Amino acid sequence: MGTDLMDVAEMRGVLSRQPSFRAKVFTDAERAYCDILEDPAERYAVRFAAKEAVLKALGTGLAGSALTDIEVRRAPTGKPSLHLTGRAAALAETAGIRSWLISLTHTATLAHALVAGMGDVGDEAGREVSP
Repeated sequence: MGTDLMDVAEMRGVLSRQPSFRAKVFTDAERAYCDILEDPAERYAVRFAAKEAVLKALGTGLAGSALTDIEVRRAPTGKPSLHLTGRAAALAETAGIRSWLISLTHTATLAHALVAGMGDVGDEAGREVSP
């Protein structure tokens, strides 16, 4: 499980001071979704928080994987999901994570993400055990 809180004004500042930040941190699809708005800071902030939360859940922190290896997706219904590739996917596989639960929320000032990596419940012999 991982969680992260991001200040939207801080993200807004980073986006204006460092134009290359978007491409270094966010996938093409994430940028396309965020940049629809005149002020995309809230959407970027919550996605950044989700990426940090995933790396916390994997026990690595920001140095564990390229942030573009973690993509926040949005279904037509609005439901968020995660798609991992590269090093992030390898770390999740090693940790036994088969799927992710994700919750995102943001206001004009704060963005929060909570993620939980889900794996198979069982003991070393592969038998299912009760939680």
